[in-house]
Amino acid sequence: MRLRFVGKDPESGDHGCPAVWVDEDTKRLLIQGVTADAETTARTVQDSPLPPYEGVVWLPKSMIPVLRKALDDAESQ
Repeated sequence: MRLRFVGKDPESGDHGCPAVWVDEDTKRLLIQGVTADAETTARTVQDSPLPPYEGVVWLPKSMIPVLRKALDDAESQ
């Protein structure tokens, strides 16, 4: 697996933060974010089942440009 770091939340400072990578081999995105609380997760499973090996994370609005770049990068290569 060859992960390429795309970026992190520009508003996060030096602490743990949302971040995005692109797997150069599979063109999948790897996303780090704040784990959603039980109430939020319960709401999301109403729309899409959540297997035990998946999770729901929050990403702030400030991550939109980073996600766009990751998507563009993965699609163009």
